[in-house]
Amino acid sequence: MNWRELSLRIGLAGLSISVSLALTALLILLLGSDPQRVLTTIVDGAFRDQTRLGSVINFWIPLTLAATGLVITFTAGLWNIGVEGQMMMGAIFASYGAQFIALPQPLLIPVCLLLGATGGLAWALLAGILKTRAGVNEIFGGVALNALANLAAIYLIAGPWEPPEGGSAQSTAPFPAEANLPVISPEFPVSLVMLVLTLAAAVGVLLLLNRTRLGLELKATGKNARSALLLGVPTERTALLAFALCGLLAGLAGSHRVLHTYQSLRPLVSGGIGFLGLLAVLLVSYRMLILPLITFALAALIAGSTRVKVLLQLDQSLVGVLQGLLVLTVLLFNGARERFGGRARPPAP
Repeated sequence: MNWRELSLRIGLAGLSISVSLALTALLILLLGSDPQRVLTTIVDGAFRDQTRLGSVINFWIPLTLAATGLVITFTAGLWNIGVEGQMMMGAIFASYGAQFIALPQPLLIPVCLLLGATGGLAWALLAGILKTRAGVNEIFGGVALNALANLAAIYLIAGPWEPPEGGSAQSTAPFPAEANLPVISPEFPVSLVMLVLTLAAAVGVLLLLNRTRLGLELKATGKNARSALLLGVPTERTALLAFALCGLLAGLAGSHRVLHTYQSLRPLVSGGIGFLGLLAVLLVSYRMLILPLITFALAALIAGSTRVKVLLQLDQSLVGVLQGLLVLTVLLFNGARERFGGRARPPAP
């Protein structure tokens, strides 16, 4: 990448963010509120003390894990819409370990996380097999598998795993204390284990995509699968590996939701984090280096938005509007860059 292209990318990114913020500010003015006060309230709601910062990080962990996995599949040219179902299946597998495996906490936590990763990996491989062997588009297969994973959770909560007092499919009974992820402190309720795993996953995927043969094969498959196959790249195996790695990380994200956030299994426990991860990946144009920063910003917006509703009497969905505008403007400006910037490049030999 030369300096001209780098400066163009930075300039367009800054311009797209500025446009989205300006549109959001205009919307807030139309609603009769002060944009600066809304922004201050969001920042205060996310960073005022350690507990609120912990809430941001607790949302950032599963969001970053899911988005990191999606970078792998997107690099391979695969629209893995089924990441929500993979999170859900990871949550189910981890919940099984939390409820039915009796071990001391230092052993039970790794077992539950391993089960969660296995559940997400298996569900993602199913989508990959449908794609590579049965010719089912990964978008349609992912949507169907998302629904099946949610139905499986509802069946378990309302049936075999129903709490003794009943619950009308609301949630399972709270997990035993030894199955819950330990936190750094009551004032900073963040799981150090999951924080380290998330950072390791982000660094590992960055190195995988830029320093390994598999990363090269993923990029070649994503650019042109037919040409990659003719050049000797095992495209089917590469696609399955991409699905498996993404599912593994999504399963860990689902495990965090049930072992820490809720400490029980609930319907739709993923909370839309998988789809928000899709937006984050699109926002950074699949660039792993800046993805954790973008997911942290989105997590802060989500965590701080609750005070907007309480203090300013504005609907919390205003943050969703900002996210949507941000992604839309970035995509538009990226498209403009590729459309008009591509003319200056000579054709590939």
